[in-house]
Amino acid sequence: MLIVLLLVVGGILLTGQRDSTLRMKEADFTVRDTASVSKIFMADKNHHEVTLTRTASGWFINDSIKASNRKVEFLLSTLRRLRVKAPVSKASFNNVVTRLSSIAVKVEIYRRTYRIHMGAIHWFPYVKRSKVFYVGDVTQNNLGTYMLMQNAQQPYVAYIPGFRGFVSSRFSPLVDDWRSHVLFHKELSSIRSVQLNFGKTPEKSFRVTVEDAMGNYRLARLTGHKKVERYDTLKLLNFLTSFHDLRYESRLNEILPKKEIDSVMRSPYLYKLQLVDAKGDTTVLKMFKKNRFPDAVSKAYDELVPVDLDRFYGYVPKTHDFILLQYYSFDKVLHPINYYEKKR
Repeated sequence: MLIVLLLVVGGILLTGQRDSTLRMKEADFTVRDTASVSKIFMADKNHHEVTLTRTASGWFINDSIKASNRKVEFLLSTLRRLRVKAPVSKASFNNVVTRLSSIAVKVEIYRRTYRIHMGAIHWFPYVKRSKVFYVGDVTQNNLGTYMLMQNAQQPYVAYIPGFRGFVSSRFSPLVDDWRSHVLFHKELSSIRSVQLNFGKTPEKSFRVTVEDAMGNYRLARLTGHKKVERYDTLKLLNFLTSFHDLRYESRLNEILPKKEIDSVMRSPYLYKLQLVDAKGDTTVLKMFKKNRFPDAVSKAYDELVPVDLDRFYGYVPKTHDFILLQYYSFDKVLHPINYYEKKR
């Protein structure tokens, strides 16, 4: 009789441990070793999806578009700091589950790991899908986010300790939310030539060519291809080093109507930048004016300044991106050739 009783008690304890372990797994949204994360896939019910992949040269979107490393690192920090506050209450269970089934973003986390671990020696690396969960909307007090592990029955309220807010917006399946805003990221040593065309005043246009690594440059007008013999070396150096980090403000492909974009693209360009790097890769940026008001408004009020003096449009043929730029960032590379010429 005693043996039977012990077996029953042991079975109850084992079952309780298994249930407890299962509940812990269902609530374990945290990714503690984010350095091993090699890929993150996110998708919603509206057919938006994005795959972020870690490479030796940074993170990429869908294996082809440069991602913002800062934004991805912010997401990894979120995954590392995520904690569970409580399971969803019985009173709100049905409503939360219904909302999750209709608006949740599916998140898949992939990590680099090894098939054999022997101390400090790791053999046979491979990529493993380590977590799959769903991110829903926010709690009523905006301090938590509803989340559900794949194949689990119980959703939970997740949060970040010390942060007053929700994390659902950080799990975006939209490609544009992860794109890098860097247009030019070239060190001086990797630049072969830069050409600047002025659309309305071509006589101001020029090309500067890096002739060697000793700081010798060739500056020439594009009209007549006449070489400038005397130029301000410091100004020219500042021009070339400005391409280390030039960024745009926002991408407008999905924001402005196509009709409006086409209208801008048909207008004469203000400037055209063309940079060729040491490998022969060419990046072109065409720039157009941006009106502050519709033409009808500008004509009705003469005192209004029709052209936006702070921002202008840009188009990158290589990626077909129509973007918004700031003069504050680009003025330093839009000087005409006479700015660099030395006066006799």
